[in-house]
Amino acid sequence: MNLVLIEDDVRITDFLRRGLRAEGYAVQTAATGPEGLALALEAHRSERQDGVRALVVLDLMLPGMNGLEICQSLRAQGVQLPILMLTALGSTTDRVTGLRMGADDYLCKPFEFEELLARLEALARRGREVQAPRGQVLQVADLVLDLQRMQAFRADQPLNLTARELALLELLMSAPGRLFSRERILSSVWGQSEDPLTNVVDVYIRRLRSKIDEGQPQALIHTVRGLGYRLEPLMHSPLPPA
Repeated sequence: MNLVLIEDDVRITDFLRRGLRAEGYAVQTAATGPEGLALALEAHRSERQDGVRALVVLDLMLPGMNGLEICQSLRAQGVQLPILMLTALGSTTDRVTGLRMGADDYLCKPFEFEELLARLEALARRGREVQAPRGQVLQVADLVLDLQRMQAFRADQPLNLTARELALLELLMSAPGRLFSRERILSSVWGQSEDPLTNVVDVYIRRLRSKIDEGQPQALIHTVRGLGYRLEPLMHSPLPPA
Protein backbone atom coordinates (compact mmCIF):
# COMPACT_ATOMS: atom_id res chain seq x y z
CA MET A 1 0.00 0.00 0.00
CA ASN A 2 1.22 3.51 -0.82
CA LEU A 3 1.55 6.00 2.01
CA VAL A 4 2.06 9.71 1.49
CA LEU A 5 3.77 11.27 4.52
CA ILE A 6 3.57 15.07 4.58
CA GLU A 7 5.71 16.29 7.50
CA ASP A 8 8.30 19.06 7.78
CA ASP A 9 10.08 17.76 10.89
CA VAL A 10 13.09 15.82 9.55
CA ARG A 11 13.45 13.65 12.66
CA ILE A 12 9.80 12.58 12.60
CA THR A 13 9.94 11.98 8.85
CA ASP A 14 13.02 9.76 9.10
CA PHE A 15 11.61 7.80 12.02
CA LEU A 16 8.22 7.22 10.40
CA ARG A 17 9.65 6.45 6.98
CA ARG A 18 11.89 3.71 8.39
CA GLY A 19 9.19 2.28 10.63
CA LEU A 20 6.43 2.32 8.04
CA ARG A 21 8.62 0.82 5.33
CA ALA A 22 9.48 -1.99 7.74
CA GLU A 23 5.73 -2.59 8.07
CA GLY A 24 5.37 -2.98 4.31
CA TYR A 25 4.22 0.51 3.27
CA ALA A 26 5.64 2.17 0.16
CA VAL A 27 6.36 5.59 1.68
CA GLN A 28 6.67 8.86 -0.22
CA THR A 29 7.52 11.99 1.73
CA ALA A 30 7.04 15.73 1.33
CA ALA A 31 8.24 18.55 3.58
CA THR A 32 6.04 21.38 2.25
CA GLY A 33 2.34 21.79 1.73
CA PRO A 34 2.36 22.26 -2.07
CA GLU A 35 4.70 19.28 -2.55
CA GLY A 36 2.52 17.15 -0.30
CA LEU A 37 -0.65 18.10 -2.14
CA ALA A 38 0.98 17.12 -5.44
CA LEU A 39 2.06 13.73 -4.02
CA ALA A 40 -1.41 13.04 -2.65
CA LEU A 41 -3.02 13.86 -6.00
CA GLU A 42 -0.56 11.56 -7.76
CA ALA A 43 -1.36 8.77 -5.28
CA HIS A 44 -5.04 9.32 -6.00
CA ARG A 45 -4.42 8.99 -9.74
CA SER A 46 -2.40 5.80 -9.21
CA GLU A 47 -5.18 4.34 -7.10
CA ARG A 48 -7.76 5.02 -9.80
CA GLN A 49 -5.60 3.86 -12.70
CA ASP A 50 -3.63 0.97 -11.21
CA GLY A 51 -5.69 -0.01 -8.17
CA VAL A 52 -2.77 0.67 -5.79
CA ARG A 53 -4.46 1.83 -2.61
CA ALA A 54 -3.04 4.75 -0.64
CA LEU A 55 -3.22 6.55 2.69
CA VAL A 56 -2.14 10.07 3.65
CA VAL A 57 -0.43 11.02 6.92
CA LEU A 58 -0.61 14.78 7.13
CA ASP A 59 1.01 17.23 9.54
CA LEU A 60 -1.07 20.29 10.38
CA MET A 61 1.63 22.97 10.45
CA LEU A 62 3.48 23.01 7.12
CA PRO A 63 5.33 25.65 5.10
CA GLY A 64 3.61 26.98 2.00
CA MET A 65 0.20 25.42 2.69
CA ASN A 66 -1.07 24.03 5.99
CA GLY A 67 -2.65 20.65 6.56
CA LEU A 68 -6.19 21.98 6.76
CA GLU A 69 -5.80 23.67 3.37
CA ILE A 70 -4.41 20.48 1.85
CA CYS A 71 -7.25 18.44 3.29
CA GLN A 72 -9.86 20.89 2.06
CA SER A 73 -8.28 21.04 -1.41
CA LEU A 74 -8.18 17.23 -1.75
CA ARG A 75 -11.82 16.82 -0.73
CA ALA A 76 -12.92 19.67 -3.01
CA GLN A 77 -11.29 17.81 -5.92
CA GLY A 78 -13.14 14.61 -5.07
CA VAL A 79 -10.10 12.84 -3.59
CA GLN A 80 -11.31 10.44 -0.91
CA LEU A 81 -7.98 8.93 0.18
CA PRO A 82 -8.02 8.19 3.93
CA ILE A 83 -6.26 11.03 5.77
CA LEU A 84 -4.69 10.78 9.23
CA MET A 85 -3.79 14.20 10.55
CA LEU A 86 -0.80 14.68 12.89
CA THR A 87 -0.54 17.78 15.04
CA ALA A 88 0.76 19.19 18.28
CA LEU A 89 -2.53 21.09 18.61
CA GLY A 90 -4.78 18.79 20.59
CA SER A 91 -7.78 20.85 21.68
CA THR A 92 -11.28 19.71 20.86
CA THR A 93 -11.71 22.72 18.57
CA ASP A 94 -8.58 21.78 16.62
CA ARG A 95 -9.72 18.17 16.22
CA VAL A 96 -13.21 19.16 15.15
CA THR A 97 -11.82 21.64 12.62
CA GLY A 98 -9.58 18.97 11.12
CA LEU A 99 -12.40 16.46 10.84
CA ARG A 100 -14.74 19.01 9.29
CA MET A 101 -12.12 19.82 6.67
CA GLY A 102 -12.16 16.17 5.62
CA ALA A 103 -9.62 14.35 7.79
CA ASP A 104 -10.63 10.79 8.72
CA ASP A 105 -8.66 10.57 11.96
CA TYR A 106 -6.58 12.79 14.20
CA LEU A 107 -3.46 11.90 16.22
CA CYS A 108 -1.77 14.32 18.60
CA LYS A 109 1.98 14.62 18.99
CA PRO A 110 3.80 13.06 20.72
CA PHE A 111 2.36 9.66 19.83
CA GLU A 112 3.32 6.01 20.04
CA PHE A 113 4.27 4.34 16.77
CA GLU A 114 2.07 1.34 17.60
CA GLU A 115 -0.96 3.61 17.92
CA LEU A 116 -0.18 5.20 14.56
CA LEU A 117 0.00 1.74 12.97
CA ALA A 118 -3.30 0.71 14.55
CA ARG A 119 -5.03 3.81 13.25
CA LEU A 120 -3.63 3.33 9.75
CA GLU A 121 -4.79 -0.29 9.76
CA ALA A 122 -8.27 0.84 10.83
CA LEU A 123 -8.37 3.40 8.01
CA ALA A 124 -7.23 0.76 5.51
CA ARG A 125 -9.96 -1.66 6.66
CA ARG A 126 -12.56 1.08 6.47
CA GLY A 127 -11.49 1.85 2.91
CA ARG A 128 -11.87 -1.81 1.90
CA GLU A 129 -15.34 -2.05 3.42
CA VAL A 130 -16.83 1.02 1.78
CA GLN A 131 -14.62 1.26 -1.32
CA ALA A 132 -16.50 1.40 -4.62
CA PRO A 133 -15.28 2.20 -8.11
CA ARG A 134 -15.06 5.95 -8.64
CA GLY A 135 -17.85 7.12 -10.86
CA GLN A 136 -20.32 4.66 -9.37
CA VAL A 137 -23.66 5.98 -8.22
CA LEU A 138 -25.47 4.40 -5.28
CA GLN A 139 -29.25 4.74 -5.23
CA VAL A 140 -31.96 3.69 -2.80
CA ALA A 141 -35.46 4.88 -3.73
CA ASP A 142 -35.02 8.60 -4.52
CA LEU A 143 -31.81 8.91 -2.48
CA VAL A 144 -28.73 9.10 -4.71
CA LEU A 145 -25.04 9.23 -3.75
CA ASP A 146 -22.62 10.19 -6.51
CA LEU A 147 -19.29 8.67 -5.41
CA GLN A 148 -17.29 10.58 -7.99
CA ARG A 149 -18.47 13.96 -6.77
CA MET A 150 -19.25 12.78 -3.22
CA GLN A 151 -22.58 14.55 -3.43
CA ALA A 152 -25.90 13.18 -2.18
CA PHE A 153 -29.40 14.02 -3.48
CA ARG A 154 -32.88 13.29 -2.17
CA ALA A 155 -35.72 13.72 -4.66
CA ASP A 156 -33.23 15.47 -6.98
CA GLN A 157 -32.40 18.05 -4.30
CA PRO A 158 -28.74 18.29 -3.18
CA LEU A 159 -28.04 17.48 0.46
CA ASN A 160 -25.51 19.48 2.46
CA LEU A 161 -23.55 16.69 4.16
CA THR A 162 -20.20 16.79 5.94
CA ALA A 163 -17.38 14.41 5.00
CA ARG A 164 -18.19 12.18 7.98
CA GLU A 165 -21.90 12.15 7.16
CA LEU A 166 -21.07 11.19 3.58
CA ALA A 167 -18.87 8.32 4.81
CA LEU A 168 -21.68 7.08 7.06
CA LEU A 169 -24.23 7.38 4.26
CA GLU A 170 -21.94 5.52 1.85
CA LEU A 171 -21.61 2.65 4.32
CA LEU A 172 -25.39 2.37 4.82
CA MET A 173 -26.11 2.64 1.08
CA SER A 174 -23.46 0.06 0.21
CA ALA A 175 -25.83 -2.69 1.40
CA PRO A 176 -29.49 -1.54 1.44
CA GLY A 177 -31.51 -3.42 4.03
CA ARG A 178 -28.44 -4.70 5.85
CA LEU A 179 -28.36 -4.13 9.60
CA PHE A 180 -25.21 -2.29 10.71
CA SER A 181 -24.40 -2.47 14.41
CA ARG A 182 -23.05 0.59 16.20
CA GLU A 183 -19.75 -1.24 16.65
CA ARG A 184 -19.50 -1.97 12.92
CA ILE A 185 -20.29 1.65 12.08
CA LEU A 186 -17.69 2.90 14.59
CA SER A 187 -15.03 0.63 13.11
CA SER A 188 -15.87 1.43 9.49
CA VAL A 189 -16.48 5.18 9.69
CA TRP A 190 -14.48 6.32 12.72
CA GLY A 191 -11.86 3.61 13.22
CA GLN A 192 -11.10 1.52 16.28
CA SER A 193 -9.61 4.46 18.15
CA GLU A 194 -13.10 5.76 18.93
CA ASP A 195 -14.41 4.92 22.41
CA PRO A 196 -16.96 2.08 21.93
CA LEU A 197 -19.14 3.62 24.64
CA THR A 198 -19.48 6.92 22.80
CA ASN A 199 -22.83 8.02 21.41
CA VAL A 200 -21.25 9.54 18.29
CA VAL A 201 -23.02 7.03 16.02
CA ASP A 202 -26.43 7.97 17.42
CA VAL A 203 -25.60 11.67 17.06
CA TYR A 204 -24.59 11.30 13.41
CA ILE A 205 -27.56 9.07 12.59
CA ARG A 206 -29.84 11.82 13.95
CA ARG A 207 -28.04 14.42 11.85
CA LEU A 208 -28.22 12.25 8.75
CA ARG A 209 -31.87 11.44 9.32
CA SER A 210 -32.74 15.12 9.78
CA LYS A 211 -31.14 15.96 6.42
CA ILE A 212 -32.41 12.94 4.49
CA ASP A 213 -35.78 11.93 5.93
CA GLU A 214 -37.35 15.02 7.49
CA GLY A 215 -40.16 16.36 5.33
CA GLN A 216 -40.12 13.29 3.07
CA PRO A 217 -43.11 10.95 2.61
CA GLN A 218 -40.88 7.89 2.99
CA ALA A 219 -38.30 7.27 5.71
CA LEU A 220 -35.13 5.53 4.59
CA ILE A 221 -33.00 5.33 7.76
CA HIS A 222 -34.41 2.90 10.34
CA THR A 223 -33.43 2.00 13.88
CA VAL A 224 -33.55 -1.57 15.16
CA ARG A 225 -33.52 -0.99 18.90
CA GLY A 226 -30.54 -2.49 20.66
CA LEU A 227 -29.04 -3.77 17.40
CA GLY A 228 -28.23 -0.91 15.04
CA TYR A 229 -29.38 0.82 11.86
CA ARG A 230 -30.32 0.01 8.30
CA LEU A 231 -31.17 2.04 5.23
CA GLU A 232 -34.02 0.81 3.04
CA PRO A 233 -37.36 2.09 1.68
CA LEU A 234 -40.30 1.05 3.84
CA MET A 235 -43.58 2.53 2.67
CA HIS A 236 -45.69 4.35 5.22
CA SER A 237 -43.15 3.82 8.00
CA PRO A 238 -42.95 6.54 10.66
CA LEU A 239 -39.65 8.18 11.39
CA PRO A 240 -38.20 6.18 14.31
CA PRO A 241 -36.27 7.87 17.07
CA ALA A 242 -32.47 7.64 16.93
